[in-house]
Amino acid sequence: MTRPLPGAASHRVLLVEDDPGDVFLVQELLAEVDPSVRVTVAESVRAVVERNLLPAADCVLLDLNLPGVSGLDGLREVLQADPSAAVCVLTGLDDEHLGIAAVGVGAQDYLVKNKADGAVLIRAIRYAVERRRAEASMVRLREEQLVAAESVRLERGLLPSLLLDGSAVHGRSFYRSGRTRAVIGGDFFDAVRGPSGTVHAIIGDVSGHGPDEAALGALLRVSWRALVLAGVDEPQVLPNLQEVLVSERHERTLFTTVCTLTIDPAPEGGSRVLLRSAGHPPPVSLRPGPVSLRPRVGVPLGVLRDAKWEPEILELTPGWALLLFTDGLIEGRGARPDELLWQEGLIDVLGKERDTPMSELPGRLVEHVERINGGPLADDVAMLLLTDLAGDE
Repeated sequence: MTRPLPGAASHRVLLVEDDPGDVFLVQELLAEVDPSVRVTVAESVRAVVERNLLPAADCVLLDLNLPGVSGLDGLREVLQADPSAAVCVLTGLDDEHLGIAAVGVGAQDYLVKNKADGAVLIRAIRYAVERRRAEASMVRLREEQLVAAESVRLERGLLPSLLLDGSAVHGRSFYRSGRTRAVIGGDFFDAVRGPSGTVHAIIGDVSGHGPDEAALGALLRVSWRALVLAGVDEPQVLPNLQEVLVSERHERTLFTTVCTLTIDPAPEGGSRVLLRSAGHPPPVSLRPGPVSLRPRVGVPLGVLRDAKWEPEILELTPGWALLLFTDGLIEGRGARPDELLWQEGLIDVLGKERDTPMSELPGRLVEHVERINGGPLADDVAMLLLTDLAGDE
C-alpha cells in the first residue's frame, strides 16, 4: 500500500483508544498546542481496519491495551494493514524494554500517557511523520534507481556485438542516445559475417525520439540480423525488413532510413561492396578520401509498399575504410552559425582528423562535431566504422 506523502504540517491524527477519559485528555492536549489538528477516534484495531481509517491519517496514536489484542499485537496488525503508517505508541505502561521492542516492530515513537503533555505529543507526531516521509522517499528513490539500472541493463543488451570473426573486416561502433537518461534511441546498427562468408552491415534511423521508436529500432536490428543469418537472398532483405516495420510500428506515419552493405573480397584484391540506401545519409570512404559515396537513394522504409532499392556496386582498394553514420552526427551547427554541418561539413572534419587512429576516430569525431555545435548534439548518434584488416591500425 503506497501512502501519499503528507504536507509539511500534519493535522490528521488517528487515535486508537478505548478509554473515553484518555480520548478526551489527548484531544484537549493536542487542541491546546495546535487547534488545527483533526482527531479521528477508533476504539480498536479491528475498527481501524474495517473502517479503512489508515489512508486518511498522517499519524496514528496507538494504545497497546486494547480489547482483543495483547502486547505488541495491535501494533503489528496496524503495520500489517498499512506498512507505511507513521505510528506512535501511546500507553500507560512505563516500560523501557517494551518501548524498544515497539520501535523494533516498526513504531516511530513510544510515549507514556502520564509523561506526555500537548507539546510532547505534537512534537512526536510531527517527527514521526517526517521520519516516515524520509523513509518513503528513500524507498521510492531506491525503487527508481533499481528500475533505472534494470532499464540500462536491458537497453545495453539491445546494443549489438558485431559478429565479424573469421572475416577480413574489422568493425568499430559508437552510440549515443539523444534521450535523457536513455542508453538507446531509434538509431541502430549491426554487422555480421553471413553463412557464405560475406560480411553484411546495416545502419538505420527510426523517425521519432521516444522509447517506442527505440524499441522499434531494436526490433528492426534484430530482425535484420535474423534475415541475414538465415541466408535470405540479399535483394529480399530490405523488402522483408519493411514488412516488419509496417506490421510493428505504432503510428502509420513512422518511417525508417536505412543503409546496407554487403562486402566480399575482390578477385584483384581489396573488396567489392554492394550498397543499398533507403533515404539514409551515404557512407564516407576514408581511404584515400575522405569522400562521400554516391549510391542510388531510394525512399525510406515504410513510405511506399512497392518501393525498390537499387544497388550500387563499389570496388574498394586494399586497406579501405568506410564510415556509416546516422543524421544526428551532421544535423548540429556547422562552421557558419546559420548553417548545419551536413555532409560537406563532416568531410571537412574528417579531413582534419585524417591522422587520428581508427581505434579513436569515432569518439574524436563526436568531440570535434560537438565543439563546432557549441555543446552536445540533440539527436541520437550512431556510427559504424568498417575497415579492411589488411590496412587496419
